[in-house]
Amino acid sequence: MAFVDELTIHATAGRGGNGVVRWLHIKGKEKGGPAGGNGGRGGDIILEGVRDLGVLAAYRYTKKIRGEDGGVGGNNNKTGADGKPFIMKVPVGSEAINRTTQERFEILENGQQVRVFKGGPGGLGNAHFKSSVNQNPEEYTGGKGGGVGDIAITLKIIADAGFVGFPNAGKSSLLNALTRAQSKVGAYPFTTLDPHLGDFYGYLLADIPGLIGGASRGRGLGSKFLRHIERTKILVHLVSVEQEDPLAAYSAIRDELKAFGRGLEDKREIIVVSKTDLVDENRLKEIIADLERATGKEIWTITIADDDSIKEFSDKLTKVLTAPAEAE
Repeated sequence: MAFVDELTIHATAGRGGNGVVRWLHIKGKEKGGPAGGNGGRGGDIILEGVRDLGVLAAYRYTKKIRGEDGGVGGNNNKTGADGKPFIMKVPVGSEAINRTTQERFEILENGQQVRVFKGGPGGLGNAHFKSSVNQNPEEYTGGKGGGVGDIAITLKIIADAGFVGFPNAGKSSLLNALTRAQSKVGAYPFTTLDPHLGDFYGYLLADIPGLIGGASRGRGLGSKFLRHIERTKILVHLVSVEQEDPLAAYSAIRDELKAFGRGLEDKREIIVVSKTDLVDENRLKEIIADLERATGKEIWTITIADDDSIKEFSDKLTKVLTAPAEAE
């Protein structure tokens, strides 16, 4: 099933049930007094957070959702049953916009529920209209419609660390080596079309699809995937030695983060030179020196062809994630 991280769906909350005209049944009296109950309330439209990034795919071909209508009033002043709400499951990390009111909702916790549209109120039964001057009212009112409109839902992945960099920087391979996430790997750009996640000793790592120059303006896979970095706590920026100019490649991605805005450029960053087995020691030292001079940061290295390299990288990342306030 295809990964779906954004959709718009038309929602209609349930209509309230009608009030009714009913009478008490008393022997010898045609009308023993008004006893018509009010209608039940219509069902709400509710979004509920779940820990399933693929759950939006279930609504891929769904154009409309609807809350249940409230039940009509009953005899003996009984209120009709409330309509059942429509509870739409969305991934934790979703942002929803009520296109009618422009109200925004963030679903950040498992089990969190937000009401986007309220069900309509039920109508009034004739018992409601009894007064000293109207002992046997025939009046009742119908239920009212619930809220209606489009809901735009966008997923922004919440991860402890997100792997960023150009296509083919080795992000998927590294995620697989660290977490066995089985992210697709290939020797061509855009192998990863969807974000992939892996569990790393209880921390969530995300393989963000490769970016290219102009991504913030929609080129390539574009800003669709830049937004997944918004809630990522730490960026692990992979720069492959295969790049003709690794420093320029690093700077290009930084420019895209800055152009996209929303605080991406200010996130904590770990710079990693990847695929180090593909160059000799002198060339590797040159690449590291260039990046250190330009950034003033410690430069990590990794090759998945060497188990010791993976172990060293894993240990360093663990220290950063368990003590994020300390130096990188």
